[in-house]
Amino acid sequence: MIKEQRRGGHTVSWLTAHIVWVTKYRYHVLKGDIQIRCRDLIKQICDAEDVRILKGVVSKDYVHIHIEYPPSRSISDLVKRLKGRTSRRLQEEFPQLSKRYWGRHFWAIGCGVWSTGNITDEMVQEYLEHHRGPSNSDSDNIILE
Repeated sequence: MIKEQRRGGHTVSWLTAHIVWVTKYRYHVLKGDIQIRCRDLIKQICDAEDVRILKGVVSKDYVHIHIEYPPSRSISDLVKRLKGRTSRRLQEEFPQLSKRYWGRHFWAIGCGVWSTGNITDEMVQEYLEHHRGPSNSDSDNIILE
């Protein structure tokens, strides 16, 4: 796994997420050439969006992907692009899919997204506690809670 932080003109980040989405009706259609093409499309889209794939799986009826992405991208927009572009291209290139998906919707509505990262909640709490400073009025810090 690449652990190199992204550096921009004014930012340093390491934003990672685990995303899961499934085929509509959980049909087992991601097999053979369709599965390979789906994988290739996901890689192309991620490259175009400046998203690094850390790990991923295209199974027979779902996609699991662990990504690292720039702070300028939103997860919801990225998922919309991944699902939309793969759906359109797979249905164009594999006409047999239209027998199952007559409504042109290949993926089920929604997805699962979990943020991942290299620090724990306890580490954040400890960091914030360290920066709270003394509880007197001379402190440069004020508490937000």
